[in-house]
Amino acid sequence: MGVQDLTVQTDQSLLPILTEAFTRFADDVCLCFNDEQITYRQVGDLSARVANRLFQSGFEPGMKGAVYSLNAATSFIATLGIIRAGGVWIPINPRNSESDNVAILKKFEVDVVFFQRAFQQPVNEFVTEGVDVICLDDPHTGYALFDAWVETADSEVPAVTVAPTDLLSIPLTGGTTGLPKGVMLSHRNFCVLEYATRSMYAARRPVVLCAAPMTHVGGRIALCGLSSGARFVILESVDPQLVLRTIEEQRVTDTFLPPTGIYALLDQPNLESFDLSSLINFSYGSAPMSIDRLKEALRRIGPVMRGGFGQTECPMFIARLQPSEHFLNNELGGELAPDERLRSVGRHTAISELAILDEQGQQLPAGERGEIAVKGPMVSEGYFEAPEETAKIRINGWHLTGDIGYLDEEGYLYIVDRKKDMIITGGFNVYSAEVEHALMEIPGVQLAVVFGVPDKKWGEAVAAQVKLAVEADLSEDDVMVAAKQAVGGVKAPKQVSIVEDFPRTPVGKIDKKAIRDQVWKATGRAI
Repeated sequence: MGVQDLTVQTDQSLLPILTEAFTRFADDVCLCFNDEQITYRQVGDLSARVANRLFQSGFEPGMKGAVYSLNAATSFIATLGIIRAGGVWIPINPRNSESDNVAILKKFEVDVVFFQRAFQQPVNEFVTEGVDVICLDDPHTGYALFDAWVETADSEVPAVTVAPTDLLSIPLTGGTTGLPKGVMLSHRNFCVLEYATRSMYAARRPVVLCAAPMTHVGGRIALCGLSSGARFVILESVDPQLVLRTIEEQRVTDTFLPPTGIYALLDQPNLESFDLSSLINFSYGSAPMSIDRLKEALRRIGPVMRGGFGQTECPMFIARLQPSEHFLNNELGGELAPDERLRSVGRHTAISELAILDEQGQQLPAGERGEIAVKGPMVSEGYFEAPEETAKIRINGWHLTGDIGYLDEEGYLYIVDRKKDMIITGGFNVYSAEVEHALMEIPGVQLAVVFGVPDKKWGEAVAAQVKLAVEADLSEDDVMVAAKQAVGGVKAPKQVSIVEDFPRTPVGKIDKKAIRDQVWKATGRAI
């Protein structure tokens, strides 16, 4: 099915889809958290109570609600309650700095906050008159306790009408290339994401492990998987041993982790002692994945790896590399596809159309590099209260991703670099992600970050920081020599630093901007 066939999926709100799921799968388990199992009927009733209790407090459709919490069943139910009240969910990442989260709550003028006791201090800093505050887990904070607050509310489905273009959520961009912006995701966006998710599960009842933060991809996966009757197993954080044990014990079929999370699993000395045979789709994304470690995952975890490309402005389904596409002739579990295929993030999905555009917005032929662009009904409504910024990422009906890449003759998409990370050295364009991939193929190099540094001769010189594998015995000169052999003199780093680890953004990505800023400031220059 192509994008043009999805009108029926974009002319409604997510609300009736949620209500139908709570009714259809009423007696089935919906959420597993610690030792608690909560059915669809219970989740439906409790989230309806949240919505109705919000109305009693003066909340109206279109108002904004935030959940400030680690992964937890009650936190997800509170999120559903905000949405079922016609509210706009503002995801608050607990891994952000407290000052940043206070600023976010203020920026979006949040009307209600649900929080865990561990985050009371920043909530205290934000709270002003007229804001409702509910603690999810502690009766001694001075605020209403969730269980008591919701107890007397009606469990009937609230009568709420929202338009397809009304906002459902305003997540923030990662902020790796500048200050985070609020992205307006509407009900129509989530309806088509729900359709694509349901198509992915292909009528089976998945068991989904939610280990990645539910303020990010994990929460969107859960919202869109309810209509499939999925059972969601929620972990508070990504602990490798707990993840492996949970996959085995709960017979998990589907999960998502960024590459760093997958590397942590592969580094567990007892990985082979766990039964992971229930897995069908182990999705990876949000950052480039080392080809060697991907091959290792395919060998040791199974032929279940599923690559993909999405961004906050266009979630989850820009491109997908299916498990079978990791193998020659799409024979699942057969001979591995060439490295070039494994570097791909896949092909367009049922809800996306892809193109590579030049600076004038014209489409480029296969093999030529330009900016990756996408069309589809999951493309966001734009940036919140920033029409000028929205205009910068839209051209000729296309959404500009800010990534440089190319499409091959078969339609596979390859990401070369973030547009803002391109290095111009001696008049040549060097794509940092391309060099990073080459560095990570050097035996002993686990992770690499490549960026430009000021240089009197070249304007910018290619520099790299690398993290070595535990057993590796490489010097900085060894890495530079190997890199020059792999990518040539122009692209090879002129300076290499070996580091213990890298700074990361609150969503777990390597923070290249912070690394580059630190190095540039040391030279007396600022970006």
